[in-house]
Amino acid sequence: MLQRYFSQARKAITDFHQLQSSGRKINEFNLSSIVKICGRVEALQEGRQSHCLLLKLGINADLILMTTLLHMCSRCTNIHDACRVFDEMPLRDVVVINSMISGLCRCHLSSYAIDLFTKMNQSDRDVGTWNSLISGLGQNSEGRTALILFGRMRVEGVEVDVMTMISVISICADMAMIVHAQQVHGLVIKSGFELYLPVGNAIVDMYAKYGCMGDACLCFQNMPFKNVISWTSLISGYAKQALEAFHQMEMEGVVPNKITFLGTLYACSHSGLLQEGWISFTTMVNKYSIAPTMEHYTCMVDLLARAGRLYEAHEFIEKMLIKPDAKLLTAFLSSCCHHKNVELASAAGKKLLQLQPQEAGAYISLSNFYGLVGDMEGVANVRRLMLERGIRKEKACTWIEISRKVHSFESGDRSHPDYQKIYDHLRVLIQKMKNIGYVPDTSMVAQNVEELTKEEILLGHSEKLAIAFGIMSTPPGTRFLIVKNLRVCADCHVFTGLISKIEGSEIVARDSSRFHHFKDGVCSCGNYW
Repeated sequence: MLQRYFSQARKAITDFHQLQSSGRKINEFNLSSIVKICGRVEALQEGRQSHCLLLKLGINADLILMTTLLHMCSRCTNIHDACRVFDEMPLRDVVVINSMISGLCRCHLSSYAIDLFTKMNQSDRDVGTWNSLISGLGQNSEGRTALILFGRMRVEGVEVDVMTMISVISICADMAMIVHAQQVHGLVIKSGFELYLPVGNAIVDMYAKYGCMGDACLCFQNMPFKNVISWTSLISGYAKQALEAFHQMEMEGVVPNKITFLGTLYACSHSGLLQEGWISFTTMVNKYSIAPTMEHYTCMVDLLARAGRLYEAHEFIEKMLIKPDAKLLTAFLSSCCHHKNVELASAAGKKLLQLQPQEAGAYISLSNFYGLVGDMEGVANVRRLMLERGIRKEKACTWIEISRKVHSFESGDRSHPDYQKIYDHLRVLIQKMKNIGYVPDTSMVAQNVEELTKEEILLGHSEKLAIAFGIMSTPPGTRFLIVKNLRVCADCHVFTGLISKIEGSEIVARDSSRFHHFKDGVCSCGNYW
């Protein structure tokens, strides 16, 4: 369908060129239509030609046409052209400024977007202005600023709309602010927006990302209408129950899309459901004629490799219709390290470095592998490559919300006002765990240092600090959520499970890969992640 759309768009552009060649008069309507098409398919070169043509014809004073042109440049993430169009406009209304704010955010220039917003008179802003900036900040991982802006919007008496709520709900879903999220949900109900399908979908997705599948399921059941996005949001939050939800969706006549299958494959990969994963993949290809994307291939490789079928996974990679990317090879390398297959890990590592990935995770996985097999020269070579290519390791950070305030911790963090109490309490917890058999897993600490120093490094992991702070700051048995920007390590996974058993706490940990629901010493992932 998408390919047909692009084909039709290209034909429209060709027809426009033929119209020009025929010598027939080009008007504002023709140009507006072609500029819209160029924006939708990101045909920047043809869009620039249209810009030149409207300047030549002297119709650059047409506000609607110039706004369409500005939007096209923004869609093509060419902010320099967008700024030039903006400056050329003799008059600018609120729609133009809203479009410019969206374009700046799309090009990761949110500070300029905020500046443009601030320079507007309060009376000139409409709800679209606020929505453009709130949504744009959320897309640039500046959720806290977006929520502050949302609060200011309400204080100033601006009436929120459906688009406002969808943006705010999506931002809450990406942050460790469950109390805030519940308040936003209450505002949705109070405003009467819960009946809108996109809002309902966003709420289901939000609770699913928090690991609150009971709440997600309840909201899903209460939706008067459901579409494939509704089902996909639910399926993506489940583990083994994802397949049951998928079959129920099919029974109700809803046709799954490629994102739905990503959810089922991901669930199979993280639940060890090898046969079910293969069935899901073949169903997608043969029954629904959906061509696998790199993400689907990555899920399948991950599924096979996690199950120890490393050579089968390697053969699958070799037979893929597209070349593997860095994320796929990193997933394969991670499993090769876990199963200590030096041959395949070395081969995957070499291919990975040839791709020159820009994400630090690929290099860290390779460095950890060399450290695991005792190849310190290999560790040094990878780190040298990171320096040469300007790759910096992203520092691990974990967030937790206590008493409506979000606290953040980095690895080895001592910046928190209560850091000494946190470390003292953490050591008490570690001793309790050691008394029942816990042994710190220092195998993934790459530094060539003594064992006690390695244990001290593990002690400072950001999720341990957040959990210790959560335990000491809440009554016994409190359920709380932590969110980490990177994948949780094996030692912290064991630590969290034991803490949930010793302290009687229910802990939901969401990392870059998935959520883990710990209760009574057991994780929802079945220790398969």
